[in-house]
Amino acid sequence: MIWNSHKESMSVDERRMLQGKRLHKVVAYVYHNVPFYRNKMQEMDLSPDDIRSIEDIVKLPFTTKKDLRDNYPFGLQAAPASEVIRIHASSGTTGNPTIVGYTRKDVEIWSECMTRCLTAYGVTRGDMFSVAYGYGLFTGGLGVHYGVENLGAAVIPTSTGNTEKHIRLLRDLGVTALACTPSYALHLAETMEREGIGPADLKLRCGAFGAEPWTEQMRGEIERRLGIKAYNLYGLSEIMGPCVSFECECQNGSHINEDHFFPEIIDPDTLEPLPYGQKGELVFTTLTKEGMPLLRYRTRDLCSLMEGSCACGRTMVRMSSIAGRSDDMLIIRGINVFPSQVESVLLGIPECAPRYKLIVDRVDNLDTLLVQVEVRQEYFDRGFDTLTPIEELERKVASRLKSVLSISAKVQIKSPNTIERSQGKSKFVEDKRKIQ
Repeated sequence: MIWNSHKESMSVDERRMLQGKRLHKVVAYVYHNVPFYRNKMQEMDLSPDDIRSIEDIVKLPFTTKKDLRDNYPFGLQAAPASEVIRIHASSGTTGNPTIVGYTRKDVEIWSECMTRCLTAYGVTRGDMFSVAYGYGLFTGGLGVHYGVENLGAAVIPTSTGNTEKHIRLLRDLGVTALACTPSYALHLAETMEREGIGPADLKLRCGAFGAEPWTEQMRGEIERRLGIKAYNLYGLSEIMGPCVSFECECQNGSHINEDHFFPEIIDPDTLEPLPYGQKGELVFTTLTKEGMPLLRYRTRDLCSLMEGSCACGRTMVRMSSIAGRSDDMLIIRGINVFPSQVESVLLGIPECAPRYKLIVDRVDNLDTLLVQVEVRQEYFDRGFDTLTPIEELERKVASRLKSVLSISAKVQIKSPNTIERSQGKSKFVEDKRKIQ
């Protein structure tokens, strides 16, 4: 199903013309309303009249997370305060949080784009939808919530926490669709299994998962244990929130709502644009946002772009799954390591549960990597609480990791349910080198 067939399936030439008009308009808008961008453009001897088509986007300056934090709280806001009807903020784990203001039009566009995502997942007015993303300053909860309401389905704002009550609602209300982080979906599944509740006891049909990296192995795990079809949902608060891109039933990349968010792929080192199909850093320009438009925002997410029509009928550019982040990448003894690589290895080993933690440290001036991973309950019950099988599994995991990562890692097998759970974004990595 397609929600807005005109916008989602328009010809490439038609979309490029629309993007060019919108780019010229948003560049003029920020030039006259945001001193940061006006100064940047003047330093580059650029004026809005120099931006006439979407191809001219390469002339514009980049925007980074640091720029947002340096201009905290409202330095990048383009709309007057009287036009801002909602404010969200990033978690702000380091430095100032990122403050994002939305006008009424922004919220309407957000709802429209989110509804496109939900329709691609097969959600209809007849569905009962549980939103288990966090509500509040995080964009996840309200972002999906407004999309569900715009579609006309019934929304249950469960948020995170109180998992036992959530499961009861899933069962008693006949909830058919779910949105949350992948790790929380697995937490739901684990809790259900402990309570003796299986997929057959629920009416769940599909789920929209995002806000943290996840692999195909993890998707399979969620689908098997919850009995649903699991779809990727991508977004970031700086650009809008959940709704920037979404999978369709073909699941061959995620369609980008590129009439509102124009994507580029650049080399993170040289900052030069890369062609379709080549992996690099994802960059977005907001084409219609009023509250806080951003030009060429460096997401730090690593992926590639795919052009060409999809079998679903949409013609929008698709992005591959996120392979990692250019700033979250771990460099261990000179080797680039992404948590998603480790997860892929672990979930390919039957005895390992999808619960792990990477601990990076420095001992005697040498980097060390400790991988903690839980053993699955069914294997633990067969005697994995004794020393010999644990040591054998640790050696097996370490060997697989070395073949993929090209570095040695110490592996520590943990008993089921002993690695700390998170009901928000999971913390997979502890880098102690940054603390010392």
